Amino acid sequence: MNNNRNRQVILKSRPADIPQADHFEIIESDVPDLRDGQILVQNLYLSVEPAMRGWVSSVANYSEPVRIGEVMRSFAAGEVLQSAHPDFKPGDKVMGMFGWQEFAVVGPAAVTRKIGEDGLPLSLSLGVTGLNGITAFFGLLDVGQPRPGDTVVVSTAAGAVGSAVGQIAKLSGCRTVGIAGGPAKVAQCRELFGYDVAIDYKSNSLETALAAACPAGVDLYFDNTGGAISDIVLRHLAVGARVVICGTASVSSWNPWPNGPRAERHLLVKRARMQGFVIFDYAPRFEEAVTRLAQWIRDGRLRYSEDVLEGIEHAPGAIAGLYRGENTGKRLIRIR
Repeated sequence: MNNNRNRQVILKSRPADIPQADHFEIIESDVPDLRDGQILVQNLYLSVEPAMRGWVSSVANYSEPVRIGEVMRSFAAGEVLQSAHPDFKPGDKVMGMFGWQEFAVVGPAAVTRKIGEDGLPLSLSLGVTGLNGITAFFGLLDVGQPRPGDTVVVSTAAGAVGSAVGQIAKLSGCRTVGIAGGPAKVAQCRELFGYDVAIDYKSNSLETALAAACPAGVDLYFDNTGGAISDIVLRHLAVGARVVICGTASVSSWNPWPNGPRAERHLLVKRARMQGFVIFDYAPRFEEAVTRLAQWIRDGRLRYSEDVLEGIEHAPGAIAGLYRGENTGKRLIRIR
């Protein structure tokens, strides 16, 4: 019998746009006993993702919205305390969709992967060796197909995905141009993540700065934002360019559907390709990416930054802070 009490962050009301702290509530409940095939995980780190905005939206995207009164959906990393499944044992480190809570009783389908990277912090399994790094790896290499000498432009270039994209592009022999907001993030792009050029879209004319940074055009654009930033980048595509659609952080709502400049003429004239992807489609290949990412980190060739909030009480306001640009790296919540 479990004697643990579990603090959980539940969705209290449905936000119309970016979820704020008052859309959530922290409750306390008993941890249920295990049924056959289940494991009990003590969460040590909770992830905060831009995608969570879509997960609580009233309009379903690639997953069903979190229901009112449910524990907030999230990736988390922790340790198996009890197991009623033959593939897991107490002490195993795991990462998966465990939710914003201190303890999770789940079946094996909720576990994304066991964590076996020697000598690396557990927190990285939610960032650069987790879904963020894996997204950068497959989005750039499989979808974007960079070639040595390409000019690669990345929006939200200092973010958890964008920072990895820029570095993997450099490892692929490309020239990198990062777009970020504010002098601190621009400096981080240059000094920590090694971008050849970093542009502050908040204090410069992006049109002018991009033209100067990419005189021969943009060969590959890794798009995390959509919206006005992408409208400008599309005007600078080189012949044969590839556009990877990873996220649409600047689009405030899908209801009504947003209007803006059309991409078709750019794609036609430049013989360019635009493709979206969802990282869960690559689930059978996750270990391939993690092996490469972990080795690059050990070799000092892939750097990262983390923004860690201490305590589950910070979870309700963490998504809104992400969209205000408060974080200076992968945003995580460490459970004390």
